[in-house]
Amino acid sequence: MAFNDALKEKILKLGSKQKLDAIVKYLNNPSEDIRMTVAIALGMIHTYDAGMALIPLLRDTSPMVRATACESVAAIHAKNCEEYVKKLAFTETDPNVKQVARRVFDQLKDRVA
Repeated sequence: MAFNDALKEKILKLGSKQKLDAIVKYLNNPSEDIRMTVAIALGMIHTYDAGMALIPLLRDTSPMVRATACESVAAIHAKNCEEYVKKLAFTETDPNVKQVARRVFDQLKDRVA
């Protein structure tokens, strides 16, 4: 478990340093906690590419990862993720993810680019 904690700390540090390429290497990590941390780190990088990197996490098997990815989309105002968030807002089966996605979708569609 200490390894995961150290890795999460490293990923967050990479996010604060805007190191997108280093973060995306962890997108497919088997650990749900690591993928959630990747989503948080991507939410620190206000670029189109960070939004693109969030798309696989919006489609993740874990509801917690999908909800965290939605929060990061909102944090960076990733309009390129709007259709994915919309799909979650209206077709998601997990009530928490659906609620987060609806809030984020409303923020994205109300925001003028």
